Amino acid sequence: MDGWLAVATGPLFAFTFLVMLLGLARHVLLQVWLVATKTATLRRLRWRQAVTDTLGWVVPVRHLVPGTLILSLTSILFHAGVIIVPIFLAGHVALWEELLGVDLPSIGHGLADVLTVLTIGCLAVLFGYRLFIPRSRALSRTSDYLILILIALPFVSGYLAAHPGVNPLPWRSMMLIHVLGAEALLLAVPFTKLAHVVLVFFDRLSLIHWQLRPGAGGRVAEALCGKEARV
Repeated sequence: MDGWLAVATGPLFAFTFLVMLLGLARHVLLQVWLVATKTATLRRLRWRQAVTDTLGWVVPVRHLVPGTLILSLTSILFHAGVIIVPIFLAGHVALWEELLGVDLPSIGHGLADVLTVLTIGCLAVLFGYRLFIPRSRALSRTSDYLILILIALPFVSGYLAAHPGVNPLPWRSMMLIHVLGAEALLLAVPFTKLAHVVLVFFDRLSLIHWQLRPGAGGRVAEALCGKEARV
């Protein structure tokens, strides 16, 4: 088992991380090329507003829509946990230092536990929303559920590995599940909706974005999904 862990945390981790970086770089290059070829769009685009709006969505408190407060806050907390724990957990920082040679600040295990449990809870809420809310269920595909499960796997296994009292498996076995689950997630990033980690910065570099009006999203959903989306 130690040998498998050494491979998973060494060359396999480096490989999956490289695949993710190359895949995301491809997305960025394609988007840059697409934007660069739309000269008419670039001339008409309101750049200052585009940049301000994009930065405003980093912590979108001002964009909370009445009636979706719980879902919106859940999404914000979920994204915070997904970003902070994988990057700044002390054990993960050691991997980044070994792979990239960068010295990152780290968070303590107490804060990491709180954020991990919070992220798992948010994942459960988001999964339930897609499963039980008719409008969301109408817009959800199988891949949307699988992505949430794939994100949950390293968080759940990591928490269990760090707490032997609730871990049903030997530590090395759970740790291997944790590492492999995280690497599967890295591989999925550039090939699924998770690619929005870089594509989100291009969302507002489009005249289509500026032509949308309040309530347009709901009308689009109704047009796409018919009566079920109107429930």
